[in-house]
Amino acid sequence: MEFILTLFLTVGAYLLGSIPFGILAAGYFEGVDPREAGSGNIGATNVSRIAGKKAGAVTLACDVGKGALPVGLALLLGLSKMSVGIVGLAAFLGHLFPVFLGFKGGKGVATAVGIFLVISPVATLLSATVFLMVTLATKYVSAGSIFASLALPLCLGILRTGYAGLGLVIGALI
Repeated sequence: MEFILTLFLTVGAYLLGSIPFGILAAGYFEGVDPREAGSGNIGATNVSRIAGKKAGAVTLACDVGKGALPVGLALLLGLSKMSVGIVGLAAFLGHLFPVFLGFKGGKGVATAVGIFLVISPVATLLSATVFLMVTLATKYVSAGSIFASLALPLCLGILRTGYAGLGLVIGALI
């Protein structure tokens, strides 16, 4: 039964991850395509720059949600850590390689935050602290994201969550 649930949730997580909320929000609020403006990225930072803070906030919330929702459902259904990790990775890969955009998506940082916020809020908050410190020091969100991605697997491992491997894989892809 777990195999069938995992398979169903994995496909659903990938499809949910593939929804380009940044494109939808930027189009709705300002009629622009973030792939054709600013950095060309479909994520919240670029959407905020080109379509406004409201569009950026919607993008951020939806991108976090598409990581959190399938992982939360997998945990709620009592699936094993391996299955939860597979479901989370599927949502993340959906954002990076969305079927709806010819497999060319975003960086996946917000989706990863959603995944790990559900799996380990403490590790996520520690990693977010690294993000904030580096972003404030360098004035680059991308630098904060990279350092937070490096810190997350360490935090997951130190806290013995059982998800350090998932953190390593996702961190490497970011």
